Amino acid sequence: MKDFFYFCIAVFFCNFRLSNGHYTQQWAVHIQGGKNVADEVARDHGFVNHGVIFEDHYHFSHNDVAKRSLRPNVDKRVKLDVDTRVTWSKQQIAKRRVKRDLKVQDSDPKWPFMWYLNRGGGLDMNVIPAWIEGVTGKGAVVTILDDGLEKDHPDLVQNYDPMASYDVNGQDPDPSPRYDMIDSNRHGTRCAGEVAATSNNSVCALGVAHGAQVGGVRMLDGEVTDAVEARSLSLNPHHIDIYSASWGPDDDGKTVDGPGALATRAFIEGVTKGRNGKGSIFIWASGNGGRDHDNCNCDGYTNSIYSLSISSVTEHGHVPWYSEACSSTLASTYSSGAMGEKQVVTTDLRHSCTSSHTGTSASAPLAAGICALALEANPNLTWRDMQHIVVRTARPQNLIAPDWKVNGVGRHVSHSFGYGLMDAYAMVQLARNWTTVPEQHKCEITAQQVPKGIPPKSMVILQLQVKECEGVEILEHVQAKLTIFSQRRGDLNIQLTSPQGTKVVLLAHRPHDNSRAGFNEWPFMSVHSWGESPIGTWQLEIHNDGRMLGEVRYWQLSLYGTATPPAADNPSTGESTNTIPDSFSEDIFRNSIYNSVEAGAENRKDVLEVEEKEASGCAKTKGNFCLVCAIRCSIPNRLPVSPFNQKISFYTRFLYSLF
Repeated sequence: MKDFFYFCIAVFFCNFRLSNGHYTQQWAVHIQGGKNVADEVARDHGFVNHGVIFEDHYHFSHNDVAKRSLRPNVDKRVKLDVDTRVTWSKQQIAKRRVKRDLKVQDSDPKWPFMWYLNRGGGLDMNVIPAWIEGVTGKGAVVTILDDGLEKDHPDLVQNYDPMASYDVNGQDPDPSPRYDMIDSNRHGTRCAGEVAATSNNSVCALGVAHGAQVGGVRMLDGEVTDAVEARSLSLNPHHIDIYSASWGPDDDGKTVDGPGALATRAFIEGVTKGRNGKGSIFIWASGNGGRDHDNCNCDGYTNSIYSLSISSVTEHGHVPWYSEACSSTLASTYSSGAMGEKQVVTTDLRHSCTSSHTGTSASAPLAAGICALALEANPNLTWRDMQHIVVRTARPQNLIAPDWKVNGVGRHVSHSFGYGLMDAYAMVQLARNWTTVPEQHKCEITAQQVPKGIPPKSMVILQLQVKECEGVEILEHVQAKLTIFSQRRGDLNIQLTSPQGTKVVLLAHRPHDNSRAGFNEWPFMSVHSWGESPIGTWQLEIHNDGRMLGEVRYWQLSLYGTATPPAADNPSTGESTNTIPDSFSEDIFRNSIYNSVEAGAENRKDVLEVEEKEASGCAKTKGNFCLVCAIRCSIPNRLPVSPFNQKISFYTRFLYSLF
């Protein structure tokens, strides 16, 4: 036992010395007379001449010398020293050097718990590389449409923007929330912290866009009318860039509701006139009605073409229990999951901090912060540019859902996650050289074969032939406007298939929806055919699982898009980051996230991951063995080894460290 103890001590000091520098196979040699003389010296003593370091100094190596050694090679040194052609020689020592780029060492106490920003390895939203390049949302203005904002919170006060704030409920400029015993009006303050909590101030956390300005609109703590919504959505539209909303109609699985006439006009005015014509960016949480089988296509805010609808991903890459699957969701960000899974860290009422912000309410502000980073990279982005950039950079890797499919232009898309997890750095990179998308056009085609009955426990199939669609060659949003009579609305299931074969569920069964109101020209929306051609046959399937006859009375397709293709996704390659390499298997989506990390990391080298590997020196692994050294590798890699393998790997690593 004592011998083993001394052996361990020897291993420790061996690795300590190696970590502080070791002798290599390389020599620096001073030889006068030119390259030919240097080549002769190298050849005579078995060295390889790699070329000139500077005048009369050459870079040699010897393959028979250990790559890593605690001691210099005396034999080779003597041979060079006694050679009269050699003025001077020195075996080279490997020295530890670190990159002097910005490392995120934030003083905010909750930073270590912000897993969705700092996990690396393709398992976060890739914001750190953007921060390292100095992109923090500077110049962007985000407002939170909610129940108020604690503007004097120590983690928000520095970035608070009064011009992006108003109390619509109280009719005054102060957006401060109304305080009560249960802090029922904490929602807006929590959302604001996700966007723009101050960095490195030793308070709470930091926002995704901690260089951006943030404001709040108090509009949910009172009667919410069409006028209240419209005033909130149209506040200071030439100053505010992004409006973030984490609310909507009841997520009870039986409500169908959307913006009124005034709020609808506010959306249209925002995207056409806001930001001096570039268009206001509206970001909306997709909804928390998953437990009640709700569908966000029954929410007229999230299924609007003017909003960027955001869903959630759990810590382990699964669909959250509260998530609503629908075809209008564009992308996702991380948020809370099942019991025991981590949640979101942010500011809270009474100058406090929380680690338990949840739901799609937490996802939308993260998306708003990421969009603010893209706006710093390119302030000229339009509202549609932002949607295109999200589609092209969102990552489907590591997100586990049963309904992933490839649309007609090769992009992976899901009803649960949209086009995938938002990637901040990819968005920033793409935004920098982005060319504004061509003008939006719209064509409408109305079906002639209606009304048509929908038999009980059966279905009806309707087709629309699109032979031409003026101004629209490349699709963006697709709306199916439907009027359907039904004795029980929740019995309906509606599916739409594009000419290129992309099939979407516009409405899934809603078991709690007993309404007899049906749908009256309700615009179901899909983003799944983004980039496809509208030309060809569109097929609508309406399933009726009820016991009474239903009837489809009106069907109109509204196809939005451009006459010419937008600029290539990547100026140098024309490739989209949403597409997955050939080596990526669809099975990854059905397996554990831990089996999909390697595939998820193929498209990028995360800065933190690279730095961690370099710092630990533990890049080489073989099975259960870490082949660099016992001390440095056993802790960082957390390798699962059996007791038998531990004994073998200990000696294997020790021997490897000597060579």
